[in-house]
Amino acid sequence: MRIRVLRAVAGARLTTQDIAARLPDIPHATLYRHLATLVKAGLIEVVDQRKIRGAVERVYALPAHGAALDPAALATATPEDHARYFTAFVSSLLSEFSRYLAREGIDFIADGVGYQQLVLHLTDAELATFAADLNQIIGPLLGNEPGKGRVPRLLATILLPAGESAASEATPQTPERNEGSGTTEESV
Repeated sequence: MRIRVLRAVAGARLTTQDIAARLPDIPHATLYRHLATLVKAGLIEVVDQRKIRGAVERVYALPAHGAALDPAALATATPEDHARYFTAFVSSLLSEFSRYLAREGIDFIADGVGYQQLVLHLTDAELATFAADLNQIIGPLLGNEPGKGRVPRLLATILLPAGESAASEATPQTPERNEGSGTTEESV
């Protein structure tokens, strides 16, 4: 239920009533309890409060810091902090994908939508080269301003050790694939 609440709030500023309208199957008392837990964990923030007929109405949003942390913040974050940040990150992706699926006339191929998992077998040096090359490709594109013909496109990356298995050691040249769609666009 908390993931559903995070999905509902991602990319929006919502009151409890707004969230309840988006998640009508969650009882109000349960919703309030989950919201309190998510706020306490730092996964949702109260971004505004207003008095309405003697009661305080809170407006919730995902925390801005969850999108990009500087190296110092990453170095000092606890495993629990990283779990919260990653949950917010994934819930934001789920929300964006849900919004995409709700559009009229979606076309995965024409829209360049795709998702997949790859396992890359890399030495530390190869990983450093890969990261530098990826930054060299993406870096100049980050300066693009909105303009005619430019469609905002979301690129999300997750890179982490996948663990070792006998199968992966036996075939180090063949990347494993778990494709979510048959499109030509890939997420790395």
